[in-house]
Amino acid sequence: MNSENDQYKINYSFNISQPGVEHPAISDNPAENIIIVGTAHVSDKSVTEVEETIEREQPDVVAIELCPARYKALTEQVEEKKISPKDILGGSQPYYFLIHWLLAYIQKKIGDDMGVDPGAEMMQAIKKAESTGARIVLLDRDIQITLQRFWHSMGLWEKLKMTGAILMAAVGLKGEEVDIESVTEQDVVSQLVNELRKFAPSAARVFIDERDAYMTTNLLKAANDSRVVAVVGAGHRQGINNYLKHPENLPPMEQLVTVPKKRFSFMKIVGFSFVAIAIATFLLVILGILKGAISPYMLFIAMGYWIIINGVLSAAGAALARGHPKSILTAFSVAWLTSLNPLMAAGWFAGLMEAKQRPPSPHDFKKLLEVETFREMVSIPLFRVLLVAALANLGSVLGTFIGVYVVLRVANIDPTVVLNEVFSSIF
Repeated sequence: MNSENDQYKINYSFNISQPGVEHPAISDNPAENIIIVGTAHVSDKSVTEVEETIEREQPDVVAIELCPARYKALTEQVEEKKISPKDILGGSQPYYFLIHWLLAYIQKKIGDDMGVDPGAEMMQAIKKAESTGARIVLLDRDIQITLQRFWHSMGLWEKLKMTGAILMAAVGLKGEEVDIESVTEQDVVSQLVNELRKFAPSAARVFIDERDAYMTTNLLKAANDSRVVAVVGAGHRQGINNYLKHPENLPPMEQLVTVPKKRFSFMKIVGFSFVAIAIATFLLVILGILKGAISPYMLFIAMGYWIIINGVLSAAGAALARGHPKSILTAFSVAWLTSLNPLMAAGWFAGLMEAKQRPPSPHDFKKLLEVETFREMVSIPLFRVLLVAALANLGSVLGTFIGVYVVLRVANIDPTVVLNEVFSSIF
């Protein structure tokens, strides 16, 4: 469609010229060639404003707040192809998929209440650009990079708060009512942004500040020799205007697109702790055997309980997610071992098997936004893969706790007594 340098596009503006005023000549200062329209993404008023502004200004370029992936999704240009299981289950990818879907789901629900499709103002900008012959420029950073930077930037408490808030919004638990038609007004936007900064400062930095800088950089490139109407969410208007006035404050683009390296998180510490507890339990059994307090046969009994408890609970999680029989069997088969290895998870294997049996597709994202019931949601392969992985892991974690307790009871071991004897012999 456009050259590589033109793959980013801009959105909505407020400083629009008055009807009947002659358009100024192209300025040597790119910032003077830019008209920014700030919109609410589910507002019918914003759709009209975008149309009227482009019609009046007849710009050379219409820049919109989309990345290539979101542009293709909005214009239904997504190619039908299978999603690799590693794309779904690798690393923190399940969280990226779920957060992306939940945010899109919330926006759609608001749009349904307002009678406006999410992204309607973007589509209007695209249509008007095509009808007037203006060049379309995609302005925004790739959504996957934004989500990865978002997740890695937050601490555990901030992640819990943000996830909880998104889930409550998704199920319809609302806080203070906000008039959507008023969110393009500067004071309302500032208030909402300030609230986000207080609630989740890392999220505000990644979703607003970084994207302000990213979009401004691409906007200045587009406006170097062209008159531009930029269509952006109202929450980005002030930040972009500030950067246009002081472009020397723009950070390097490389800094904005670098995906943070994985770090040793609190959740990994918790995971290693679970494994340590499980291994310590079997070490106590072995120690009891060496001391002659436990029959060697008891080790096989304890191992049998461990395999059954972990396997049944992990398989039950996969079954509760309505997983494929092979996915359920996989969860049962590997749970006992993954509980003793911090680098593996039963849900990962069960999810891989589910993805192999019922391959997800990119169109599953769109389908997830159209469902009305949980039953319909679970029938979509992408969601079922994530649910199978999550519930199989949850079952395995429960199996670890219950298994430790049962093994200690069966072996008639009191950990405190054994540990006291060990320390007494050492010291």
